[in-house]
Parts: sequence; C-alpha cells; structure tokens
Amino acid sequence: MKNSPSNQKIVLIRHARPMVEKKGFFNSKAASQFISDYDAAKVEEFVFEHHALPAGTFKKVFCSTLVRSQLTARAIFGEEATLIVQPEFREFERKIFALPFLRLPVSFWLLSARILWFMGFNNKGIETFKQARQRARTCASMLVHEAQENHAAILVAHGLLNNFIMRELRRMGWKLNDKGGSGFLAVNILER
Repeated sequence: MKNSPSNQKIVLIRHARPMVEKKGFFNSKAASQFISDYDAAKVEEFVFEHHALPAGTFKKVFCSTLVRSQLTARAIFGEEATLIVQPEFREFERKIFALPFLRLPVSFWLLSARILWFMGFNNKGIETFKQARQRARTCASMLVHEAQENHAAILVAHGLLNNFIMRELRRMGWKLNDKGGSGFLAVNILER
C-alpha cells in the first residue's frame, strides 16, 4: 500500500572523505592515477549524527558501485541495513587531459577536467555531460518510486551526482527542507 504523497522523504548523503593523499604537485599521469586511487580508496573514520536520521531508522540504503559510497553507508546505517548497490548512482566520470611536463596541484587538474567536460570537451571514452544529466534524472525517478512505495528513500552517493539528482527532484516538485551542502557527509533532505 502506498503512502500519501504528503509524507514522502528522500535523503541524499555524500560519502565520507576518502583516504588518499592530495598534497603536492602532480603531472597529468599522476593526476589520472589520483582519480583511480580516489575511486578505490577506503574512507576516513567518522562519527555521524543527524537530527533527522535516528539510528536504526533506515533498513534499505541505495549506494553506488564505488567503495567510498558503500563503506560510508555501512558505517552510518550498520550491518543490519540492506545496501542496494546500483551502477546508476556512481559519480560523474572524470578524465585528466594530457599536458606533458606540467606539475600542478591535483585540484587544478580535477577542476579543469570537470570544466572542460561540462563544456562538452574532454569526454572521449567516458559518459558525456548530457548522458550524465539523463542518468541523474533516472536516479531521481528511482528514488521517487522508492519513496512512494516505502515512505522514504535514502541514497549515499557522490557530491556532483547528488546535486544533479536534487535539481531533478526539485523540478519534479520536491521541496528541499534540510539543506546540508555538498561537503563530505553532507545531508540534504527533500520532502513531498
């Protein structure tokens, strides 16, 4: 039996900080390796408390195929929660472009790669921005369906993906009632 639309909730949580070294200067090859390391990294230990998410409340948690999402979900919701691991919930892809001989902070490489990707460049061999936005729409629909069926849907995923899912949900009439930003462990809660 479906709940009435007035009491549906979707919770978007960003993963915890991955344990990967970000300091120093990187050439393009090392920056590409950083992305691989980041995607494979475990997360730092953390204490998580949120007024709207009492311990033991959620027994089903959606997360991505990336380990940082799953480790964060398990740490927050415990062994008794069922993790629904879906490739749709992975972060938008990044690819470092080749600029030989330059050594720059990894944040420069990541930001410039993302900007070029947004503009439609630097997407050879990876999902385009248009495809990623469509995937975010699909993710939003999956979460809406879960919220309609079970009163609530919770996702532990990634900063940029969560942001675009949130945009789609708001476009669909969901209200952002608890804005937590986009940092590590940020919680954003939408209701309808």
